[in-house]
Amino acid sequence: MNPRSGGGKATRAGIAERARELGVDVIVLRADDDLAALVHDAVARGADALGAAGGDGSLAVVAAAAFAHDLPFVCVPAGTRNHFALDVGVDRGDLVGSLDAFTDGVERRIDVAEVNGRLFLNNVSLGIYGDAVQQSTYRDAKARTLAQTAAQVLGPSAPAAGLDLVDDRGRAHRDPVVVLVSNNPYSFEPPRAPGTRATLDSGQLGVVVLDRPAPGQTSARTWTAKQLEVIATAPVHAGIDGEAVELTSPLRFVIRPETLRIRISSRQTAV
Repeated sequence: MNPRSGGGKATRAGIAERARELGVDVIVLRADDDLAALVHDAVARGADALGAAGGDGSLAVVAAAAFAHDLPFVCVPAGTRNHFALDVGVDRGDLVGSLDAFTDGVERRIDVAEVNGRLFLNNVSLGIYGDAVQQSTYRDAKARTLAQTAAQVLGPSAPAAGLDLVDDRGRAHRDPVVVLVSNNPYSFEPPRAPGTRATLDSGQLGVVVLDRPAPGQTSARTWTAKQLEVIATAPVHAGIDGEAVELTSPLRFVIRPETLRIRISSRQTAV
């Protein structure tokens, strides 16, 4: 449990206390803790399921361990936006109720995706967003930092991004300003809400590319793929499930169909 995620949502909801009442071993993260190491220790001690109460970045670390050891994963939506919880069907307004997945859960398998061997639940962003999340001001002023980064990236004196990829039609995209690769494609048309995924078991990556704008035109492409390679001339700033990461070229994206055991409270499966 990350007590700082979402402005302290998990603490206010009494998640640690309720989880212990259900017989769940709770680890409350401190600022200097290594989450991956703590999860590894929990698996070594014989954990038969893993869960995370926090934002999407924390969820991805714990889900990676569940994926590696074929253990059920429980999502407690204690972050700010909880994109993964929304798309997987967890009630984002019922943190306490989501804990019932440990004792009264319905299990199914969903896809996960990887870039250079690192698992992600939602997406990897390159370009404007990938640069923005590297800034120290991002957490406290997301909109302003994104706007400032966009102005720098799209400005007339902006350097080339150094990214190169080929789409499903065989067209090369050189120096795009945005590349978004998602675990299953996002919806952009009704009736789904924009920025959500209709399913997490299609076995496909979603790819969105926005090329550097030329006068009087916009060039954006979306497609799906089972794998994708992005070449870069230098280490790449990326946002992986909202966390700032630097990746080394080539960036190899793959989908892992139906490999993560997700467990959701039986009361929330109809949400």
